[in-house]
Amino acid sequence: MERLVCRRSRMVTLTGVAGVGKTRLAQAAAQAVQAQFRDGVWFVELSPLRDGELVALVIAEALPLADQTTRPMIDVVAEYLAERETLLVLDTCEHLAEACALTAEVLLQAAPGLRILATSRRPLNVAGEEVVVLDPLPVPKEGDLATGAEDPEDAVALLAERATQAVPGFTVTDANRPELVRLCRRLEGLPLAIELAAARLHELSMTELAERLDDRLGVLGNDREVVPDADPPWHQALRTAIGWSNELCTPEERLLWARVSVFAGDFDAEAARRVCADDLIPGEKIPALLHALADASILSWTPTGDGDRYRMLDTIREYGAGWLAAIGERDACRRRHVAHYTSLLRHFADRFLTSEQVPLYWGLVPERENLRAALGYALDGGGGDAVALTAVMWPYWTCAGQPREAGHWMDLALARAPEPSADRFTTLVWSCTYATYRGEHAAAQQFANEAQEVADRLGDLRLAGYAAMSRGQSLAYAGAPDAGLDLLRRATEIFRDLGDTSGMCLAAIRSCVAHTIAGDVDATLAAFAEARDLLGEGNEESYFTAFILISSGVAQVLSGDTTAAGQGGRRALELQSARDDLLGVASSLSLLAWVAAQEGRHSRAACLFGAASAVLALAGAAPFVGNPKLGALHARFDATAREALGDQRYELLHRQGAQWPRSAAVEFAVSDRDAPPTVGGQ
Repeated sequence: MERLVCRRSRMVTLTGVAGVGKTRLAQAAAQAVQAQFRDGVWFVELSPLRDGELVALVIAEALPLADQTTRPMIDVVAEYLAERETLLVLDTCEHLAEACALTAEVLLQAAPGLRILATSRRPLNVAGEEVVVLDPLPVPKEGDLATGAEDPEDAVALLAERATQAVPGFTVTDANRPELVRLCRRLEGLPLAIELAAARLHELSMTELAERLDDRLGVLGNDREVVPDADPPWHQALRTAIGWSNELCTPEERLLWARVSVFAGDFDAEAARRVCADDLIPGEKIPALLHALADASILSWTPTGDGDRYRMLDTIREYGAGWLAAIGERDACRRRHVAHYTSLLRHFADRFLTSEQVPLYWGLVPERENLRAALGYALDGGGGDAVALTAVMWPYWTCAGQPREAGHWMDLALARAPEPSADRFTTLVWSCTYATYRGEHAAAQQFANEAQEVADRLGDLRLAGYAAMSRGQSLAYAGAPDAGLDLLRRATEIFRDLGDTSGMCLAAIRSCVAHTIAGDVDATLAAFAEARDLLGEGNEESYFTAFILISSGVAQVLSGDTTAAGQGGRRALELQSARDDLLGVASSLSLLAWVAAQEGRHSRAACLFGAASAVLALAGAAPFVGNPKLGALHARFDATAREALGDQRYELLHRQGAQWPRSAAVEFAVSDRDAPPTVGGQ
């Protein structure tokens, strides 16, 4: 495998039936060749994804890149990989085969140093693809029974290893070896089937296991209807092992197995309780049932700092999903799944402007796959559920810095729910904001105008204020700050009359940005002070606080108050780093580079310009979201540092800053030091 991936083929696809060990082999191969790829090996898990349009985005998350860009994400990923020597492992591609194939072809053409190792139940049919069919583990022949010899990589060796985990002290003897071989033959050497069987050795003997499987083979046809079609089809042995394992579960365990199949990726016990508990499975029993399913290898269990999380292999999930559909509970479980994550997001939205913002955000990060699954279920269930979910998902997308993915889901939800509603209005307002962040100003204004129409039809004055704020923001970013400010003042008046403090705060923040774009220093600082007062003293809100610190910092630089600008820029950088906000970090680094250039600390400025350029490359964005006025200021201060240092020295320091790890760049910027001594003084 090492020779195949590193030397012979740029695109290798491991294929084989479910449960044959494709993912495990890909992980082992990637680890073995890691040192041979200068820019690393990156594992991209695609099994939770159901939307082929997001394949490039999920690859970007793994690299890691961000989707804060005005360009298609596939172009950003291709540019990032173009000069790198990298191995991408695309795991579980069969359900997204066409999208994965198109993505692989684009990336391989753009990046000569790229190699791709994919796992799939079917070939991807990419040009130059080398397909490796993975067979089950070998099982000893009849003549090998008496020898006691065994291959360390054969089925009996795996069964013995897993048996030791289930029953400490277990050993292979001449007496039990025939039963091990018999069992492995029944399971046709499939690793997953063997592991499921071994997990039961703490309650059944080897002989009993083999006899149970013999019985199960006789009634194999009974579970065909609950196993979704697969290509290539499942081995009978695997269906037998899973069905038999299902029969050994208690009725409550079987029902929970089916219900947790609605989760994508991993999940915790509280989510399982919210989605799966009812009169048949009381909530207080959920933790013990999850533990029992983990003991039986139906679930994998991972302890984390925030509690235990559980995960289900795709093949096991498919079986559970089949049962869930067969018993008529699929739609109900999906609705509860959507309701649970909608509730979590609504809780976050209600507290977004408070000190709870950052911990609530990080609490949702592990749920990324489930949030996408909930969006998919909501869209399948109808527009009302989908637009209700997107209407409360903006805090997560905002903190995660995902304006492009947000736009993708919001567009789908808006298309499914064309009737005026408060949820549609909120989705339109944030669609406007994200289009603005992506630099798509015409689209932003269209969303804002649609929001105004919905507000007018609903006759809601508060919504009219938010519509005016959105229109004002979009106009200011598009280069018409005066017209934007007129609308923002109108929004502020409405919010003040209604006593809507949150609306007043958001309007002040957007006014701060609009005044910055207009170049009105005094008005920017006044709006900044108003927003800070509205947020409240001692409030540890992160996103908008950093936002206004950057905007006011630009104004302070223009007014010559570099001390205040530097203090604000360093605080903003700390806040943005705590959320891993790439675009925010780039903006703070850029502002601090301006401060250094203005103060004549040109070596520091060059390093910071380099660090900012590296982060912007990860975000696939231009400085300050491509705003022409702020971009011109950025170029002016950059030229100042270059002229003071000379091209050669500037390039040396700029390159050094660009090569720092992001944590080192942030530490240097926050410390307010000049360039490191190793490259000399200013």
